[in-house]
Formats: sequence, structure tokens, C-alpha cells
Amino acid sequence: MQIHDLPYPDPGVPDARSGPRFLWWLGRSQLGGQLRALAWGLLHFASVSALPFCVGLAVQAVVDRSGRRLALTGGLLLLACAGNALGDTFLHRAAVTNWITAAARVQQLLARKAARLGSALTRRVAAGEVVAVSTGDVEKIGWFVEAVSRFTAAAVTVVLVCVALVVYQPALGVIVAVGLPALALTVLPLLPRATRRADVQREKAGRATELASDTVAGLRVLRGIGGEELFLDRYRRASQEVRHAAVRSARMWSLISAIQVLLPGLLLIAVVWHGVHLAREGRITVGELVTVYSSVMVLTYPLQHFQEIAMAYSFSRPSAKRAARVLSLERTTDPKKPVEPEGTERAAEPDGAGTGTVEHADAGGAGAWRTDTGTTVTPVDGAGADARSGGLYDPVTGLRAPAGRLTAVVCGDPDAAGRLAERLGGHPAEDGPGTSVLLDGVPLDGLSLDAARTAVLVQDKDPVLLSGSLRDLLDVPGSGDVTVEAALTAAQCADVLEALAQASLEAEDPMDVRITERGRSLSGGQRQRLALARSLVTDPGVLVLDEPTSAVDSHTEARIAEGLRGLRAGRTTVVLTSSPLLLDQADRVVLVHEGRVAAAGAHRDLMRADARYRSVVTRETDEERAVSEVLNDDGTPRIASAAGSAPEEDALRGALEEIEEKTA
Repeated sequence: MQIHDLPYPDPGVPDARSGPRFLWWLGRSQLGGQLRALAWGLLHFASVSALPFCVGLAVQAVVDRSGRRLALTGGLLLLACAGNALGDTFLHRAAVTNWITAAARVQQLLARKAARLGSALTRRVAAGEVVAVSTGDVEKIGWFVEAVSRFTAAAVTVVLVCVALVVYQPALGVIVAVGLPALALTVLPLLPRATRRADVQREKAGRATELASDTVAGLRVLRGIGGEELFLDRYRRASQEVRHAAVRSARMWSLISAIQVLLPGLLLIAVVWHGVHLAREGRITVGELVTVYSSVMVLTYPLQHFQEIAMAYSFSRPSAKRAARVLSLERTTDPKKPVEPEGTERAAEPDGAGTGTVEHADAGGAGAWRTDTGTTVTPVDGAGADARSGGLYDPVTGLRAPAGRLTAVVCGDPDAAGRLAERLGGHPAEDGPGTSVLLDGVPLDGLSLDAARTAVLVQDKDPVLLSGSLRDLLDVPGSGDVTVEAALTAAQCADVLEALAQASLEAEDPMDVRITERGRSLSGGQRQRLALARSLVTDPGVLVLDEPTSAVDSHTEARIAEGLRGLRAGRTTVVLTSSPLLLDQADRVVLVHEGRVAAAGAHRDLMRADARYRSVVTRETDEERAVSEVLNDDGTPRIASAAGSAPEEDALRGALEEIEEKTA
């Protein structure tokens, strides 16, 4: 794999059981690049190590006054220099390629995992940690992967040179052969402590990154509540902790570096001292002494790679551990368990205005459903009449969104509404395996990821707008049946376009105006409407919207409700909202209370018949709801008009008096 061939067609399936296992898998996945770097590294280090032998032969040729040997040695020296230049150039090229391709592979794996998990990722792993893994950590992982081949080449070269020196001059070669491995092993006792300090530094740096990321994401809220200084102080303290940890780690690595400078120097002194005595006794020649001396000097270069591989591993191991933790996450739904819970209730689909009655679900089957890959998937047994009727069905809550209809869902708890929206899109919030949502009777998790994402699109209550022009923002895959203009009109974005045109003097077309990251230059209502337009352009088979108009004024919201109903006519749409303007446009309204479907029908019928629904939509207090349950519209007690008994009337009057005392 070369850099220009990126991205990978398939980054593979990683071994995410632990950080070291992940590093080992990554190295094996790039075996071709590792072997190329090893070959060029051997050429480079062998050429460098050959220089001392050439110098020693040249000196001995001068001493012996042999011009022929001097010329031959000059040719060998030229050949060694050429090999050094060639090997160094292509070693650097291969090492950088391994580094970049390894980092790119990890980033692709993380992007694929994020796409599979969706919004569940940031609930199970902090957003700052995901950012740290996908930026700084991938660089450290790539560093270790590319350093392995250079270290291997350096280690092989050291062994070969030691063997050559023993053969060339045994008296000095034995000292070098024993001393060099000892030099490489002297730092081993210090490595665990250095690694622990590096781990502490990386852990503190990761927490600081998480804090910074979360602070930036919630900066607007912090400004609104005056919490900027508080979080600034927290980040300042976290930053100082990182600095202190980095200084402690650097001290240990400085000690290791000092040892690797001191000990080779002592070895060199020992070799020269013993060599001079041997030369004075005539046991070795001057050329041999120069050769051994130069070899020891040159071998300090490959020895540096022993320290580098130790540093690379100590820094990449915690990074690989975090990456493996993210890559080991799996979707929590189980497509083998889409069985309708016992006692599920579903509301009968109303004709016209509807009645809002509740009845028990029956059992049955449904027709087959074909995925985008051509695989036929049959509906599960036990899905009930909801599966036969088509559309989207959630066995956990009993919610059914009929095909081709606009269904509104009312939840008293906004968090519960968000979890329901994510589950409808195949992103369950449960920690353990859950029950899959059914699409036309087929488990959504039983479909391929591409087919499921194409079939169901979820827009959460806080949609993200990526930086770029408005044209790029709305350039999303879609059916082609909904134009950008139609989507913008339905989402009531005319004033947004006008505001963008006035804010930019350079762009003539509002579609070319650049939107800042996450749409921070726009108001909350403008961001919501542009996000809604983007979702409408995709024109999915099932569109799930979670509070799409919570930041929009009522007049605009009414027009959006009409536009949404008109543009999505004949398409399955689920809107989680408590807005009466949207609820009144829905074909069917479902009330979800305490995690189960409590009532269903038309909005106006439910307002009259269901007190819980009315309290959520109108924001009734408990006292107001109690009064509405016992009084008629004219203020008279309901039980009195029904000719109730005297004890019942007395009990009613007592309840009313108690309510009046509480509200007084």
C-alpha cells in the first residue's frame, strides 16, 4: 500500500482484545511495507558499518605503501557511500509510508466503528477521548509501527558487525561483542519506570483533551450561565498536571539518553586503551586498531534505535489501548430477539380523526424484505399485526409508525424521547443486548448497515452542521425525488438564506456562503431548519425527527408543520415532539408513558380524552390536571351531573377544597 492508494478498500478486522495485540495485528497487516523498510534499513546500516573497515584498510595501505590496495579501498569506500545514500533515502521513504498508512488504517477503523455505533459511541466513550484517539494517538501508533522495521535492521546490523569484528580481530572484537549487548541491556531496568511515567502523562493529557473538547462543545451554554471561568480554572489545573507529568517523564528519558552516551564512551576508552597496548606489542596493526575504533564509534548510531523503539512502545502502548477500547465496542441490539414483549398494547390506527382506543396486539407474519445486497430477509415470528401492516415497529415500547403516514410521538421525558429516536434508528442506548426495531416486519439489525442507514434516518435534537458552504451541506445522498429548493422551502429557510447573503459580501449566491463549524455563526432556530432541510433532501424511506422545531417561533413552526406534511406525503415519518402545531398535522399521535405506549389517536381526540397526554402537551400542573378531571367545562362537578350519591358528592367536595387550599 502506497500513500497515493489511500484510503484502504478494506482496513480489515482488528484484534482489539488489548493494546499490544492491536499493535501486533497492525504490524502484521502491513507486512509488505515492513519488509521493504527492513531491506532498505539493512542496506543503510550495513553501508554505514562498512565505512570503518574501509577506513582501516586505507590506513593500513598507506602504512604499507600499497597504492593498489589504497585504490581498491577507495572504490569500496565509494560503493559504501553510495549504498548509504541509497539506503537512507529509501528507508526514510518506506518508514514514512509505513507511518502514514498505519495511521490512516487506524483512522479508517475508528471512522467505521463510529459509523456503526452512531450516537451510541459518545455515550459509551467520552467525546474528548474519541478525538484524542483519532488525532494524537494514531500518530504515536504509526510511529511505533514504522520504528519496528528500523529497529530490526539496526539490531541485525549490530549482531553482524560484532561477529565480523570477532573474525577480523578477535582480541578487540570480543570486547566489542560483549560490550555492545551490555550497553543495549543496561537501560532495561529503567524502562518500566519510564513507561509508567509516560502512561501517567498520556492519561493526564487525554483527560485534559476531553475536558477541552467538552468545554468547547458547550461553550455557548457556559457563557449563558457564567461558567466560563470555572471551566477555565479546571482546564488550567489539568494542563499544569500534564506539564508536571511531562517533566517527570522527560527526566527519566533524559537519564536513559545520558546513559546511552556515557557507556559507549567508556567502551570506546576501553577499546582504545587495550588496542594501544596490543599495537605496541605488535599483536595488531595500526589499520586494525583504526577499524575497531571506528566501528565502535559508528555503532553508537544503530544503538540509538534501541532507545527509540523503547520510547515508541511506551508512548504507543496506552494509545493502542485506548484505540482498542473504542474498536472493541459493539452494537447492543440483537437481531435474533425481536420478540414482542408479553402484554404489549398498541393503539388502533384511527380512520380520519380516530378514536384513541387501546387494544391488545395479535400475532402473525409478514412478507419478505430484500436488502440492498440482494439477500432476502423474512420477518420474524411473533412480530404481530404491526409487522404485517408494514412501517416501523418498536417491540420495547409497542410503538408502531404505519408506512406512508406521519406519526407523532409524545414523551413526557425529553431524554426518553431521545433514546426512543435512537432506538428507532438502530442505535439503542441500553448497555446490554436489546431488542431490534422491526422495519416492515424485518429486524433492523438483520439488514446490512448500508441498507439500514438508507431505510431509516434519524435527526436528533442537536444536529451537527459541518463546516463548509451551504451547497456542500445539502449535497447529501438521496433518492433524487426531493430537490434542495423544495427541502429549503418546506423547512422555511428563506430568511436563513437572506441572512447568509447579507452576512457575506463575497458570495453572490447564498448557497456558496461558508458556514462555520457546527453552525456556530447561526442561531439555534436557523441551525434546526437547515438540518431539517438536509434530512428532507435525503428523502429516506423512514425519517425520524427528534424535536425538529424546539428552537423555532410558533409562526414559523406552523408553516414547517404544513411543509413537512406536504413534502413527506406517502413517506413514513416519525416526529417526537410535544408541539401542538406539529401534533395537529400528524395522521396519528402516540403517547409513550413510562417506556410503553399509553394511548394513540388524533391530537384533538387525545386532548379531550387523555389527561396524561393533555398535561404533557399543555404543560399542566398536577393540581390543574386534578381539577380538570373532576370539573366540567362550565365549572360544575362532573359527578353531580350524573346524579351521584351523597357520599360521593361529599368526597368530591372535600377533594376540591383540598386542591383550593394547596393552590391558595
